[in-house]
This record gives sequence, structure tokens and C-alpha cells, in this order.
Amino acid sequence: MTAGETRDSGARGAAVSGGYDALLLASFGGPEGPDEIMPFLERVTAGRGIPHDRLEAVHQHYLRMGGRSPINDQNRNLLAALRAELNRRGVTIPLVLGNRNSPPFIDEALRELDTAGCRRVLAFATSQYSSYSSCRQYREDLAEALSSTGIGDRMQVAKVRPAFDRAEFVQTTVSLLAAAVSGSEREGLRVLFTTHSIPLADATASGPAAEPGEVDLYSAQHREVANAVIAGVAAVTGEEPLPWRLVYQSRSGSPRVRWLEPDINDALREEALDGTLTAVVVPIGFVSDHIEVLWDLDTDAARTASELGINLVRVPTVGTHPTFVAGLADLVQAHLAAGRDLAAGTRWAEFCAAGCCGGAHAQLPTVPAVSA
Repeated sequence: MTAGETRDSGARGAAVSGGYDALLLASFGGPEGPDEIMPFLERVTAGRGIPHDRLEAVHQHYLRMGGRSPINDQNRNLLAALRAELNRRGVTIPLVLGNRNSPPFIDEALRELDTAGCRRVLAFATSQYSSYSSCRQYREDLAEALSSTGIGDRMQVAKVRPAFDRAEFVQTTVSLLAAAVSGSEREGLRVLFTTHSIPLADATASGPAAEPGEVDLYSAQHREVANAVIAGVAAVTGEEPLPWRLVYQSRSGSPRVRWLEPDINDALREEALDGTLTAVVVPIGFVSDHIEVLWDLDTDAARTASELGINLVRVPTVGTHPTFVAGLADLVQAHLAAGRDLAAGTRWAEFCAAGCCGGAHAQLPTVPAVSA
């Protein structure tokens, strides 16, 4: 299959159906030192019309956080944990990291696998939900890498669909939230599930929501996770379900463009007026404590909460939690067997159909998507 043959066909995962010989962990990337910060930000925002003063502000955030992003180290740790778990199960396949916006880039990772003789690569993105930037863009990046490197005629790549609803992701978050609220006074406590805000147009293009009252698939998926986590914590603690709401963070676009709201800082101000005393913040939109989590939650939102007299408790991301890692290992093992269709019969089975998450973006070639 060449990169040009990876355009959406409408048949989810039809081009590649299993039997993989390598795993590529695809991620956003981040600067490893002060000199890399601005080039990294310029790659991230190319063509998006982000004001330069916003880039300068984020540049200062990185400098104040030590001049580098922790995300690459976190992803290397995740790969090491996954490799150890797979080795324990007797599964030995190459595992590599490929980034969208910083070394090692996705094309470099695919070249490495090509040199190692790998021909069928399964890609898993650290973004867990459906939207252009968190899913489809990775599929485009992978197709472009196959084309630009010239290895698309001998290598097949398929991306696992967003795995937000895998039981291990939910179970890990249940454990982390239950530990965070253990022994806490329930009066005046509110759980704020947070995720990356995206333009409203991109959220709408992510797909229609299946439940009444939901506007878009991106938000609906987060609410599904939040509901499952709240129910899980109630089952673990034997207490009534915690009150919660979904909020957003990390907006970076033009103020003229509508993004998903409310921002967590605005939500905290609303909570203060409603008498909330403790805000338990659960970043379900992320799998590791990278710079946006550390700055937007532990610095910015923490400052807002302090000014409002709210006690902010921040729940960790899933990171390298053994339950989460075991779930990834299960996923990899399942896809090593050819022809498995793990999503058949589920409500999300067809969301990677032709045109998924495209919206106003150019319909570029993509690699196939396979079920999680």
C-alpha cells in the first residue's frame, strides 16, 4: 500500500486488519531545552493564526517551568513500562516514539522501524478522544511520513482509534480519584473533569453525539468517561455519587473564534459563587502530567482557586499506572492476531468512517483506523 492509497475508503480498518510487527507511540512532542521552545511553538501553531504575543506568553511558561517539556520523558517512561509488561508476557516487538512537533519526529520513527525490517506498524496516539487534532491529524501525519520517506510501498501503518472508553483508562482514573477524595469532607466538594478546549467548529466536526442534549462527539466522549468514573468511585467508596461538571483548559486561539467553554478559571469563579469549598480537578483529557497540565492546572488554576478561597485538589493523570499500562499491553496483544474486530457492535464502532473529524480541514490522505 502506498501513502496515496491510504485515503479514507469508508471501510474502517479495511486496509490493515492485524498481525502487526511493531508499535509506534505517536505523541505531540515538546521542547527539550530553552533554544527549542520557540521553534517548537511555531511548528505547533503554523497556519493557525495564533497571535505572536500568545506564543511569547507560552514561551515564558516553559522558561518558568525549567525551559523544557516533561512530555518526552513521560512518553519514554510509558514505553519502558509497556515494554516491561509485554516482555513479562513473552511479547517482544519493537516499540518506538514518534512526535508530531519535536524530535524524534514520526518520519524518523518510521525510518527506524523500516531499517529494523518492520512492515506492519500499529500506531497508538497519546490523545484519547475524537477530534481533528487529537485523532485525524495523526492519521494524516502518518500518511505524510510514509510518503515523504518513500517507504509507503513496503510498510503498512494503521492507527488505533481513540481509546478513551477502554476499561483500564476508566479504572485507573477511578482509583486515582477515589484516593484523592478519601477522607474528604463531602460538603462543598465538587469534581471538575478537565480537558483541552478546541474550536467549537472542530468539536462539531468530530461527529454527532449519540445522547440527547449532547452537541458533539468530543464532549460526549469526555462526559461518558466522567459518568463512568463517578459511578466507579461511588461503587468503591460506598457513598453517594460526587457532584461534577466538565470544564476546559489551554485555549490558545484567536478570541474571535468560539472554543468549548467554560474555561476552568471561569468555572472556579462560578463554583465560588455557588459555595464550593473544595474543587477536585481530574484531567481526563490527558494521559500524562505535561506542561499544559502543570501550568494550566497546577499554576494558573491553582492561583485562581487560592484567590477565591477554594481548596484545589489535583488528581494525577494515568501516566504509567500499572492498570493503564496493562490495558495498553492487552490492546497490543489483541492486535497481534490478524482479523480481530474488537469494536464490532459498540456504539463507537463506525466513528472512523470516511470524512471523520475532517470539518473545514483539507481532506488529506490518512492511514486506516482500527478499533481499540
